[in-house]
Amino acid sequence: MGYQKRLLCALLALIMCLSLLPAGAEETVTRLEAEKAEKTGTVLTALQQKAIGKSITGTGDSLIFTLDIPQDGFYDLTVHCFSTGGTYKENYVKLDGESVGMLVTDWFSYADAVVPRIYMTQGTHKLSIEAYWGYVTIDYITVTPADALPEDLYTVSPILTNPNASENARKLMNYLCDIYGEKVLSGQYCDRGMTGMEMKAINKSTGHYPAVLGMDMMDYSPYRVTRGAKSVTIDKCIEYWEKCGGIITLAWHWGVDGQYILDGHDENGNPRWWGNFYTKNVTFDLEKALNGDDPVGYQMLLDGIDAVSAEFKKLAEKDIPILWRPLHESSGGWFWWGAKGPEACKQLWILMYDRMVNTHGLNNLIWLWNGQDADWYPGDEYVDIIGEDIYPDPHSHTSESDRFLKATKYTDANKMIVLSENGSMPDPDLMLRDGTLWGFFATWSGEFIIHSGTKLSNQYTNEDVLNRIFNSDLVITRDEMPDIRTYPLPE
Repeated sequence: MGYQKRLLCALLALIMCLSLLPAGAEETVTRLEAEKAEKTGTVLTALQQKAIGKSITGTGDSLIFTLDIPQDGFYDLTVHCFSTGGTYKENYVKLDGESVGMLVTDWFSYADAVVPRIYMTQGTHKLSIEAYWGYVTIDYITVTPADALPEDLYTVSPILTNPNASENARKLMNYLCDIYGEKVLSGQYCDRGMTGMEMKAINKSTGHYPAVLGMDMMDYSPYRVTRGAKSVTIDKCIEYWEKCGGIITLAWHWGVDGQYILDGHDENGNPRWWGNFYTKNVTFDLEKALNGDDPVGYQMLLDGIDAVSAEFKKLAEKDIPILWRPLHESSGGWFWWGAKGPEACKQLWILMYDRMVNTHGLNNLIWLWNGQDADWYPGDEYVDIIGEDIYPDPHSHTSESDRFLKATKYTDANKMIVLSENGSMPDPDLMLRDGTLWGFFATWSGEFIIHSGTKLSNQYTNEDVLNRIFNSDLVITRDEMPDIRTYPLPE
């Protein structure tokens, strides 16, 4: 670890220690019951459900707690609660109207959910829990002083899980590790690559291009190819690397074959074959395919992996390193690879890793896992980087420190944490204040950045905020990157 990084970690630790309450203060700053909170919408009394507390059930519902904070600093919010409908649920946590985190629940009896390290100034504040997906019952909340950040938070190894990783893959990982905890790489999803509309709009406004280009392997899925789908993703990867030396991350909206696709259209009028990666549109059962009950389905899995591997070989031949992010957002269950729970999904990840690395010899891949829950983590030997996908309220530019810290707890090993997808962009000043220095952020395409060609949408991130982010000393743009091809290998 370089001198600058050691100094930063030491300063962060000192700042966090100074932010705690003075010696002798009570550990619990306050405990507030849900029954005494203000409410909006149709918040229900949980006694109706044979439980104590209050239930948030839908859009417009919120519980608002009044907090008296004794001094400036970082505080942990603990919510004693449970999910009252469905499984995985997310609800907004806001401080004085500004988003500070997400309340995530997936259990059906009272337990504690922690939203860590909310920065609060001395005085009175309104802390609200507002419906996003709804269906959560809250008994009470407590607020306590937060612990200091670990001194080794940003100390990660550049050694990749694949012992035969290519030279440029190792160089890229070494660069990412060298800047981790000191700088944050800018990123943008753009289907047309370095010349796409999103890239042009950002450059026109800020004078810079994002360092990380995100694209999708969706239209290389075999069934989509048989229906006439064509993709330029691989060509655009080659162009971006050869002309710019830029960093590339690829996701895969992996569609199943026709026999597993439901007829007709979804609730939004889209043909179900088009969304053949969504659980709601298919009958495919991953568990049955993996345990031998559906050999046709298992062969479909192998065929899909082999199809994208054939495309990746074009990149491997040129030693173009890729931050590979398959099976993303699995714990949410809205994609078929997450619909049968963590064990089946982990098995598929390991199958894919083995087949792509050991059968196809794809040594240019850096494996970016994006399961978003510890139960779904496939193991340190199969994961190089951990990613979180976060879509806060429009114009909410929080550092998302709660999700960052959650991601650090998926494994005891120190893995780099990146913001692999985002809507509104994180504020560099808040990232610095909170000690939340994502390896990179990658804003999703379309309305999240543009509309009507290269015109900025301002729907999620205003142009003035965009300019401040892309011109921040903390944020690295493409023109500020070294040439990865000449970057030193890890020692």
